[in-house]
Amino acid sequence: MSTKTASHNPRDSKHAALEAADQASRSRGEITPIEHMVKPDDRLIMAHDPYDPRCEKIRALRTELLLRRESIDRANIVALLSPCPGEGRSLLAAELAIAFAQMGRPTLLVDADLRRPQQHVLFGTDNRQGLTQAIEYGVKPQLHTVQGLTRMSVLTAGAVPHNPLELLSSSCFVSMIEDWRDNFEFIVIDTAPVMHFSDGLAVASLVGRVLALSRAQHTPYKDMQDMLRRLAATRSQILGAVISHF
Repeated sequence: MSTKTASHNPRDSKHAALEAADQASRSRGEITPIEHMVKPDDRLIMAHDPYDPRCEKIRALRTELLLRRESIDRANIVALLSPCPGEGRSLLAAELAIAFAQMGRPTLLVDADLRRPQQHVLFGTDNRQGLTQAIEYGVKPQLHTVQGLTRMSVLTAGAVPHNPLELLSSSCFVSMIEDWRDNFEFIVIDTAPVMHFSDGLAVASLVGRVLALSRAQHTPYKDMQDMLRRLAATRSQILGAVISHF
């Protein structure tokens, strides 16, 4: 009977050490950064076919927002709000951010829909860590770079928390927004549908600038009116209203 002696592999030791460090950091409530370049989904026409008629409409919207810019010294930040699910809000937020990044300006897309986030799906990335975990642990959020758009960063929502509204109303989130204002020229924020949750109103009150979205033959007129009425209470500036036809 023969016996085999296991040889020492330095790579195995390094892997074990990294795994132990990761477990230790998780036990302390820390986030292990995961650097990852994300790729726009085929649905994001703005990233793949600039001559598509839809892209020209997105660029026209980008121009309108530039004309309504607060100041050239501060980031142009806008939150997208819509009354109901299925109105194309996440898709528009992503394509609008892509349009800004295509100008060669530092652009950040933030998924603040902590109920049913979609940006990680549109950019094909993991969603275990994101905005939620950054707020919960008070750490710097991990931003993803976008393939083909070197000036664009994406912050996914992260694992769905039990207290989304409280997180988006926190002082930590306020500090993040102020930090983004100093480091990006354009910031686009996706939110949860207003008729189901108040999260978008909380974001609007912090950001102060809103783009209202509805979908043709889908969004009830009463729901849109109710959202605009509730938005008035936040004293946010409504930059415009967009009707989606997809």
